[in-house]
Amino acid sequence: MIRQANAVDFWRGFALATIFINHIPGIFYSRFTHAKLSFSDSAEIFVFLAGWALRYATRSREGQQPAYPALRLYGRAIQLYAAHIVITMIAIATLVASATLLSDSQLLEWHHVAAVFQEPLLSHLGLSLLTYQLDYFNILPLYVVLMTAAPLLAVIDRQSPNLLLALSVAIYFVTLSTPVPIPTWPVDGQWFFNPLAWQLVFVLGFVLAREDGVGSFVRQHIGVIRWLSLPIVLVSALIVWFGWLADPATMPQPRLLFISDKTYATPIRLVQFLALVAIATTIYPAIKRAVPSVVEFLSLLGRHSLPVFCVGSILSLAGYITRFAYGPDLVVDTLVVVSGIAIMTLTAQLAEWHQQMRVPSLRLVRSIPPAIPQSERPIALQHLDASRPG
Repeated sequence: MIRQANAVDFWRGFALATIFINHIPGIFYSRFTHAKLSFSDSAEIFVFLAGWALRYATRSREGQQPAYPALRLYGRAIQLYAAHIVITMIAIATLVASATLLSDSQLLEWHHVAAVFQEPLLSHLGLSLLTYQLDYFNILPLYVVLMTAAPLLAVIDRQSPNLLLALSVAIYFVTLSTPVPIPTWPVDGQWFFNPLAWQLVFVLGFVLAREDGVGSFVRQHIGVIRWLSLPIVLVSALIVWFGWLADPATMPQPRLLFISDKTYATPIRLVQFLALVAIATTIYPAIKRAVPSVVEFLSLLGRHSLPVFCVGSILSLAGYITRFAYGPDLVVDTLVVVSGIAIMTLTAQLAEWHQQMRVPSLRLVRSIPPAIPQSERPIALQHLDASRPG
């Protein structure tokens, strides 16, 4: 059964749409995304909601624990890993094809891809180990690491609910204070999304989704939290819009505690994002009443976030190449955004259609009693029986 539109799917769909636009450097419509008025951006939304969804995947229902939660979470991590490898290979092939068709070798240096051609053996090993990542194709490796750690987080939360957030915060501040980079290989550098820092965004989503503990405290005091959040959001918007950020070189040590840095999800970004979340919980009902069709549309994207994200990532690269070939032009930018969103929507609709077709089929198979004679069973099931070993 397809779930109804809800706030989680809506904001996840919103993040997917804005990630697609913001991953096309220089495109006109990126100036209308919230990242232009915010320290944080859609990456925080994506990771926070992943943690929120983990709560629903692991929580007990009517006194029963989910069946094999660890295996399900590891299976999801494998699925994410496979998706990352596939879209990375497609991105490399797209750049090679574009460089050939446009007779421009500089495309082979885009998105940090040059090492693939300069050191193909080591680079492909690095790609498979997630230690080498293309620019704009580096959030799924973070997600893989977080989902691999998810069973441990769920166990800690179940055994000692108050310990998880404290432990996460401690790891976060040690990572920023030292700092602790996650190195890339074979290309020198570090992961664009440091998992040791971004785990706190993930854990906050997981913890705040609780019906007791910190989650309960926030819900009970949400009115006060929203009033405190409003000036944080407004002042942050002014600072970003007018470029009032202080020079990082003038900040005291440890510097990461005082500057805005995406790699480490620094406190300035994190506090502003949490304030934004508090405000968002207020405006979602108003959006749903005012433009229900928009809520339905973005919730459709959010329900099928992985295929939509994968397609959107490739479309962002295609849009970047299109702008390179035809030049920065409002008409070109409009066609890129409209066609990209349309293809992402089609992807979500196909995924939804597949899900709708699969569920009735499973119910039909499960409803057939095993005692039905072989001759009376549907032909398709006879073939299935014939294919079983033994």
